[in-house]
Amino acid sequence: MKGFIAEFKKFAMRGNVIDMAVGIIIGASFGKIVDSLVKDILMPPIGLILGKVDFSDLKINLTSGAEPVTINYGLFINALISFLIVAFAVFILIKAINKLQEKMIKEETAAEPKTKICPYCCTEIPAQASRCPHCTSELK
Repeated sequence: MKGFIAEFKKFAMRGNVIDMAVGIIIGASFGKIVDSLVKDILMPPIGLILGKVDFSDLKINLTSGAEPVTINYGLFINALISFLIVAFAVFILIKAINKLQEKMIKEETAAEPKTKICPYCCTEIPAQASRCPHCTSELK
């Protein structure tokens, strides 16, 4: 049992797990912000333009009475708009990260030397060479 707990502790303290937990927490907070943006800022003007419609009140009554059964399609529209905003924000974020990674890779490959000096004959040779073409020494 101690080995299991130690293994779990090692797993939980790895950087990837902690990074993922932070990402989930920030993502949940971002989702709440976007939800508020849609409900409180975007939907009221859209509803006003469409004839003073409150999307959160749009529903189809399936039954009548004290507690009617309803299909709340207005809430679905709000959730759909929230999803589209979050998906667009994630798309922009991933696109920016990919650009940064491409730039870093280009900088790394540009910084790598294209030649090296043979330690035996002091001749300049290609960096990928495993044997010197001048003195035929094997290189490390």
